[in-house]
Amino acid sequence: MGLTNRDVQKIVENSLENRTIKRALLIPPDFTRLHSCGGVICAMYYELLTQRGAVVDVMPALGSHEPMTREQAEQFFGGAIPYEKLIVHNWRRDVVLLGYVPGEYVAKVSDGIMDEPIPVEVNRRIVSGEYNLIVSIGQVVPHEVAGMANYSKNIFVGCGGSAMISASHMLGAAYGMERIMGRADNPVRAVFDYAEEHFLSHLPILYALTVTTRKPEGEFDGVSLEGLFIGRERENFIRAAELSEKLNFIRTGRPPKKIVCRLDEHEFHSTWLGNKAVYRTRLAIADGGELIILAPGVRQFGEDEICDRLIRKYGYTGRDRILKLAKMEQDLRENLSAAAHLIHGSSDGRFEIFYAAPLLSREEVEGVGYKWLDYNEIVEKYNPSQLKEGWNNIGGEEIYYIDNPALGLWNV
Repeated sequence: MGLTNRDVQKIVENSLENRTIKRALLIPPDFTRLHSCGGVICAMYYELLTQRGAVVDVMPALGSHEPMTREQAEQFFGGAIPYEKLIVHNWRRDVVLLGYVPGEYVAKVSDGIMDEPIPVEVNRRIVSGEYNLIVSIGQVVPHEVAGMANYSKNIFVGCGGSAMISASHMLGAAYGMERIMGRADNPVRAVFDYAEEHFLSHLPILYALTVTTRKPEGEFDGVSLEGLFIGRERENFIRAAELSEKLNFIRTGRPPKKIVCRLDEHEFHSTWLGNKAVYRTRLAIADGGELIILAPGVRQFGEDEICDRLIRKYGYTGRDRILKLAKMEQDLRENLSAAAHLIHGSSDGRFEIFYAAPLLSREEVEGVGYKWLDYNEIVEKYNPSQLKEGWNNIGGEEIYYIDNPALGLWNV
């Protein structure tokens, strides 16, 4: 049984004991982490701190994502935080350079795969000195770049700059997603640890880390908050990662030849977000298998105009090709986060990826290297309302169904 609303309220209150807060910055996840309980926890901090007379700013950790809409914010925070209070982090313009993770260190932790210094950039508000409390809130769950999401990643990627996001994502892509996903210790996390120790240790940061599962009886709109770890110590992240490993790692038992993933139309509007269907299933799917992605809300590829253009130009065409292009083509070299995304979203010929996205044309889908399916036809065959999570038999055909790929990591 997960934590209750009352449990969470008490844990949040306890984290503020013996603190006199004049001005606070809350850094919740964005709408792409709808099932994180991050909005609920952020709302609790906001209400407690404002009741105590503190000035509270709220800056969602957007990373390279689009800002929340008013409707998304209303749903995410339950109406507790005025939309006008949300500060939009711009990953290309709102950051300051704090220094570098040395190339020698990068080479050491990456087995020599990368040896260039990595710039450490964060939103200028975080290091402005105006806050005597910064609360970074987010979900620890398997992740394609950081191994396990959140902790300092919420700062360095969620509130980071283009150069740091690009370098860290490219490091993960070059090292190999399959070697990173689901692991708390890996080269990308080591880079974040170095940056946290050398550039953020003087700041009044509290990390509030959640571990969640989706259950019909869940306390928070069908989500069960299984763990909440608040503090500055890295040990909290390790404890959260261990719990996530128990709860968010799903074993299929055998490699599925066909996986069908549904992307909720309100959560996923781009392949940049929706390709969690590719990342989180690739350890499970059989060689020569088929991944069918039902994407009724996906209307674009990138989360901003530049990344969208680069995805359309170069496509999801395999790790080796993209690594080569990233050295040759200036536009890709200047946007390595897009290059990393193209690598992450490629199957490298091991399995086929089909997108059923009614808001994208067949030409658009096939133009980026995926196979196209008619959404209405495929949903008639694989109707999500008639499928159960996991193995299904559809007219003698065995498929594996995943209702939301953002919530776990699938393996045999």
